[in-house]
Amino acid sequence: MKSKKIVVTGGAGFIGSNLARALAIDNHVVVFDDLSTGHLENIKDLIDSNKIDFIKGNIAGIDILKKTFQGVDYVFHEAAIPSVPKSISDPLQSNLINVKGTLNVLVAARDNAVKKVVYASSSSVYGNTPTLPKKEDMRPDPLSPYAVGKLSGEHYCHVFTQAYGLPTVALRYFNVYGPYQDPKSEYAAVIPNFIARILGGHPLIIYGDGEQTRDFIFVDDVVRANILAAGCSAIGVFNIAGGKRVSMNDLAKSIMTICEKDLGIIHEKPRLGDVRHSLADISKAKEKFNHVPKFSLTDGLKETIKWFQKQ
Repeated sequence: MKSKKIVVTGGAGFIGSNLARALAIDNHVVVFDDLSTGHLENIKDLIDSNKIDFIKGNIAGIDILKKTFQGVDYVFHEAAIPSVPKSISDPLQSNLINVKGTLNVLVAARDNAVKKVVYASSSSVYGNTPTLPKKEDMRPDPLSPYAVGKLSGEHYCHVFTQAYGLPTVALRYFNVYGPYQDPKSEYAAVIPNFIARILGGHPLIIYGDGEQTRDFIFVDDVVRANILAAGCSAIGVFNIAGGKRVSMNDLAKSIMTICEKDLGIIHEKPRLGDVRHSLADISKAKEKFNHVPKFSLTDGLKETIKWFQKQ
């Protein structure tokens, strides 16, 4: 993808900033973010070097989105309130941003004849269905308002493709990790939380018995999947993951081994809305746009830890 005008909503966040960084090499990139969960520091170097444009705005506002999307070729929609616990404590705000905000993005893209919208969905839509691996044609079973919101966004993408001819792709991210992920958030993801605690000399905290499993994918592989999905004719829903799973206990041991620090593990009660096991079938994305992760979990963890040590 070269010489295109691209908007990344939520582009100051974790995945969005990595995506903006990669796209800015050969394209005109506009980052749209209200900085409620994203951080300007994630993209400050890109702004200072004029590699991207930054617009502070909220996707709950349709007018600013319509103005921002003028002349835009592609929209990568990463903006969201990315938290299961927060959606449970405040479902109205989660719905406003994750559902109405996504609808606003699609309307603005339709009205500006955007070539394609790539939507960041989530593996949380599968819920606790016992069948593994998770396939895109399985019946969803969302367990939280966050998961309901992401599933609603997928349905809106489908409808806008069918009713208005707006090409859309919904990428169901599994557990993404890597540089620029915020370990200070109250709802920080497990890997940055583990790394931050180890570097700070604290024992690791695992919610539950630690035998729950997750399918992790390094953020560079997610960025590549987004760009491949945008640049091809594929539409619909696709799993984006590593295609392998690891338990929280084994993940903790791996991180402590790489950091050469064994600080112990504290187990606390499970969190409401968390799924027990997660593993993706990624064959559909591989077939349609050659999604093949290049980073093993060990290599991705080493890169991530290296980045955190520099901060």
